[in-house]
Parts: sequence; structure tokens; C-alpha cells
Amino acid sequence: MVNLLSPRSLRRTRIALAALVMFGAAAIAEAGPPLICHQFEAGNARLLPWAGHGRSWNTPDPSYDISTLTADTLRLLSADAPILARMENLRRATIYAGRDERVAAELLSAVMARAQDDAGKGRDPLAWFDAGYLVESFRQASHIYKWDMLAGKAKADWKLRTEPAVDGYALVRKALQVSGGNPEMEFAASLMQNGAAAAEHRRRAEAGAAAGSLLARNLASH
Repeated sequence: MVNLLSPRSLRRTRIALAALVMFGAAAIAEAGPPLICHQFEAGNARLLPWAGHGRSWNTPDPSYDISTLTADTLRLLSADAPILARMENLRRATIYAGRDERVAAELLSAVMARAQDDAGKGRDPLAWFDAGYLVESFRQASHIYKWDMLAGKAKADWKLRTEPAVDGYALVRKALQVSGGNPEMEFAASLMQNGAAAAEHRRRAEAGAAAGSLLARNLASH
């Protein structure tokens, strides 16, 4: 085959192809369940113990006693806890619970019970949000194998392998309805969907995000 490219054009083509390969590798590295694979910035809010910060998704505190996870999580999901703190605490709680089926079942039951207590009343959007967010976090965590995010013993020890039967996204939509609209909740909902639904939730979140706010910073990094 005759090479129709000049030496300079050939060199530029090789550089472009190398850049595409590097970009593709970075995109793969960033892939993963969005409720699980990136930490959420929560400012000075109280959070579950964690060993690592920054890019790694799976750095729980090895000294943390997960037998207290349900009680600790419910305490942190107080009425005054910001939505972004709730998101990060439920992300961390899901990762801790991923290592113990009993703890995972206990946590899900306790958080769901708070929403069920509000059934027919529609007074507590936070209870609906927390329940829906945890359900969808468990759902995405059950895809850890699909995304090949763990290896060796850590992969074998991961217990969240089955999707919850409950529709957590519907519960978050209920929270949005009861709250009358909340940009942080819209951001959360956008991470549970794909396509047009995700884009619409994100549009509403961006419309309600003040410049320089925690929400704006989280939107920029997710």
C-alpha cells in the first residue's frame, strides 16, 4: 500500500491517535456507577469515618466497626443534614454495607422504615429521599462486578450482588414532589437515570445552583 501522507502529516496523525488512546483510557478509568464511584463534596458536614479522600472510591476506614453502621447512619441523616452530606454518607454507608449482608439488610430496612412511616402523610421529603437514594446506591453497588471495580479478595468479599426490588428513583421523585423542588435532589436524581431524564434533572439542578456553591462544585466534578 502506498503511503499518501507526508512525514509531517504522518507524525501529526500518530500524535492524534496517541491522544485518543490516552483519552479513552482516562474515560474508562472514570467509568463506574455514579452514586458510588466518586466522592461528593459536603463541606463541613458530619460524615461517616473514611480513610482516603480524592479520586479513590473505595477507601473506607479499616478500623470502623460496621456493626454500628445503621445507628451511625440514621444519626447523621438528621433533619438538618444537607442533601449533599446525605448523599456522601449514604455512598459511604453503601460501601461499608457491601461487605456484610446482615448489615446491608438492617440498614436498608431502617432507612425504608422512615419513609414508610410517612406514607399517606407526605410531610417528610428527606425520609423519601434517603430511602430512594440508598436503594439506588445499593442497585448501582450490585454492578461493581460489571464495572470490574474490585479484584482478588475484595471482589470475593463484596456482598451486594443483587439489585433491590424497590424503585428508588420513584421514591426520590416522591421526595421532589413533597419538597416542592430541590436542586440538590435534582442532582441526585440525575445520577440515577440516563438520557433525557438525566439531562432534565441536571438542567434543573444547574438552574438552582448558585455560583461557587457546593452544588455547583459537585456538578462540575460529576
